[in-house]
Amino acid sequence: MTTLKEFEDALREQGMNMALAILQKLRERDKGKRSVAPARRITGRKMTPELARRILELHATTEMTQQEIAFELGVNQGRVNEVIKRGKWLDDDPNSPEAVARDKAKARMSAAAERKRPVRSAGAPAPKRQPQKPRNQAQLSLGDL
Repeated sequence: MTTLKEFEDALREQGMNMALAILQKLRERDKGKRSVAPARRITGRKMTPELARRILELHATTEMTQQEIAFELGVNQGRVNEVIKRGKWLDDDPNSPEAVARDKAKARMSAAAERKRPVRSAGAPAPKRQPQKPRNQAQLSLGDL
């Protein structure tokens, strides 16, 4: 499959300047018509008891699918399923299983972030790594002999 760049190079080699000019005009026309596409992924809203009640209301009063409800409210489809099938998120109890799981996950994420970012002073050089010794004779290079 020939790329557009290769096609342009072939036109230049053949001296087809008129074809190159037409191609350039088409590019400029298309560039003027372009628009910035919105993000495909929707950032999920925080699940609240009010939102869970709204999900149940839409599920009961409309013929909308779970996917349509999720899109309408800007939440994950799995959350809609949890609310409809298991009644999750309907109470504001901080000891509910989903609230406890959420808090544990947040604690894990913050702990992992602290471990990954060691604090160094601004002028301190990075620690030097020791070169590894070859494990067997096959890993020796000419510089080691």
